[in-house]
Amino acid sequence: MNVSFLAYLQKKKKKLIEKVIIIDSHNPVEIYGINDEKLNIVRKYFPQLKIIARGNEIKLIGQKEEIFRFEKKWKQLLRHYDDFGVLTISVIEGLMSNSTEKKELESIGLSEFVQPNIILYGTNGTVIKAKTANQQKLVSAVEKYDIVFAIGPAGSGKTYTAVALAVRSLKNKQVKRIILTRPAVEAGENLGFLPGDLKEKLDPYMQPIYDALADMIPADKLQLYIENRTIQIAPLAFMRGRTLDNAFVILDEAQNTTQSQMKMFLTRMGNNAKFVITGDVTQIDLPNKQPSGLLQSIQLLKDIEGIKILYLDESDIVRHPLVRQIIQRYKTIEK
Repeated sequence: MNVSFLAYLQKKKKKLIEKVIIIDSHNPVEIYGINDEKLNIVRKYFPQLKIIARGNEIKLIGQKEEIFRFEKKWKQLLRHYDDFGVLTISVIEGLMSNSTEKKELESIGLSEFVQPNIILYGTNGTVIKAKTANQQKLVSAVEKYDIVFAIGPAGSGKTYTAVALAVRSLKNKQVKRIILTRPAVEAGENLGFLPGDLKEKLDPYMQPIYDALADMIPADKLQLYIENRTIQIAPLAFMRGRTLDNAFVILDEAQNTTQSQMKMFLTRMGNNAKFVITGDVTQIDLPNKQPSGLLQSIQLLKDIEGIKILYLDESDIVRHPLVRQIIQRYKTIEK
């Protein structure tokens, strides 16, 4: 075999290729860092690749094997950011230099990212987790059952935990949409005299749900999700006639559903759906002393396989410490 042919084979073996990776669902600054500070850490681990970042595109120039290795690590890096909402230099170092399954994060000094009670990381890296034993039971129940009732007093974290679980399911692509609903019962107030269209009248009523979502999803992304209906927030009456497939659905303030409304809601369940129903049976605001659909449903459905009914109590209240004392005092006059 002559020398020129050997040189040809060697050149062919080292042939460089180009590939472009699109970052379509992430803010490039969060991934690259200011002045590419984070991306430069990644570059350090791939000296045989030319890595050019422009906007939401990364161009790779190098051998096929190196590009494949980069893509594998890059997917792990993005998955970590999706799971935890934060990407620090120390995390990047750990992800680049090790195999990065969650079990192995502990071995590289990142055990804070594998605490079992953490549900997800919210905006600005805020840790959102189950703070009490019953909240942790709620997390476990939602993972195991398709319909979960969470009954408890104000401030016990039932709605907030449910919303966090819904956002996690959306981020993990377990569902395609989140649907959040409440019965439009006016707790001693009259919405009819408020100015604006129906959405403007109802938005203040839905504010607790918006507040929870704002803790978990950046404002621009949340706005996009609402505009493209990935996240839908609507009064319960709007659920009639729908089939809710591939969705994480939360019915909040369920104590204010009528019996017919609760039946209507539960029968909306489609394929690959999770339903969480939250309510406080001590704060029923139905007019004319109508019977609560929540009270009826937990009696009718309590022994059905696939449905879990959980009760939270004063020990789960995670608002101001005075809230627990206030609830306890009101219980003394309600007996």
